[in-house]
Amino acid sequence: MNPCLMATIELIYDPDCPNTESARGVLRQACAQVGIVAEWREWDRSDAASPVHAQKYGSPTILVDGVDVAGSDTASDVKACRVYRTAAGRRQPGHRVGG
Repeated sequence: MNPCLMATIELIYDPDCPNTESARGVLRQACAQVGIVAEWREWDRSDAASPVHAQKYGSPTILVDGVDVAGSDTASDVKACRVYRTAAGRRQPGHRVGG
């Protein structure tokens, strides 16, 4: 069985983050590329009901099986609005797919 089919995907965000919708789009694209249903758990970092681990990342963050797909250090991102670079080096909100 393909291990991607059993992955736990989480999106961590701040309610006022301008990059959250872009990250959702990237998640939908990535799931389509690997042929899985686009399903993930979302955590609002400001919600007291969110798990402790979700409060340690900047917004937006995508975790797959608990690992930050950007390979970032949580301590440096805690109160940050995350912006990523494309393969061409341009800044882009959300996460890139396919390098």
